[in-house]
Amino acid sequence: MNDGEVLAGGVANAGAVIRIGDEVRRPASAQTELVFSMLEHARSNGFTGVPEPLGIDEQGRERLRYIPGDVAIPPFPKWSLSPGLLASVSRLLRAFHDAVADFAPPANAVWNTELAHPSGGKIVGHNDVCVENVVVRDGQAVALIDFEFAAPTDPLHDLAVLARHWVPVETHQDAERWGRSGFDVGSRLRIVADAYGIPVGPQRDEFLDQIVRGIHQSGPFVLARIARGEQAFIEMWERSGGQERITRRIAWIDSIRSELSAALNN
Repeated sequence: MNDGEVLAGGVANAGAVIRIGDEVRRPASAQTELVFSMLEHARSNGFTGVPEPLGIDEQGRERLRYIPGDVAIPPFPKWSLSPGLLASVSRLLRAFHDAVADFAPPANAVWNTELAHPSGGKIVGHNDVCVENVVVRDGQAVALIDFEFAAPTDPLHDLAVLARHWVPVETHQDAERWGRSGFDVGSRLRIVADAYGIPVGPQRDEFLDQIVRGIHQSGPFVLARIARGEQAFIEMWERSGGQERITRRIAWIDSIRSELSAALNN
């Protein structure tokens, strides 16, 4: 029985994240201790844009300090497409990366690498900076939440995940499904790259490579969850258009890749 306010959003833990006063309780995982140590490290470096870990409750759930603000959920409101908000999300991720750059997890650490770069990387990234995982106040991103997929990754991979969700890097047909339309993908990608601080040149091409690779490989993660019978992912797959959407998205990104490269570098 829920003993607090159920917080909306999310897929993997939908309905299981509870607010009790100024705390959030959420299911613990095998990575909870690792994630908590990483969050504490970021906060010790002066970065307050992540939840403060408070321990484990009597039911074995994670306890985290609640961060006040708004979190956009589908169908996404118009304010969530603001260029200023998009830039602030990118700046927030850069600040997080800077705060954890010197974090040294144990050599035998076992992370959930489902959404991380396949080859890992030099920092522990969030790996799932979707719209629902960012807290917003006064039109600015103030915190990242839901770190269950945190793991060593490439920083540009982490930024590419952010871009795919926040730009969004999506056909207009499919973006409209979630209440988003009228956006220019190239110019919004430029906002992300500028705000994060990627210099014009090869690093921007690498950033775009990461975006395209992620789109080409976006189906297996959800399909693996569906194969395990996870109902929330089955419903999400059906709502989002299933394999037809994946196929359409891959063909679309391949067709405009040169156009996006020019937008990022000119």
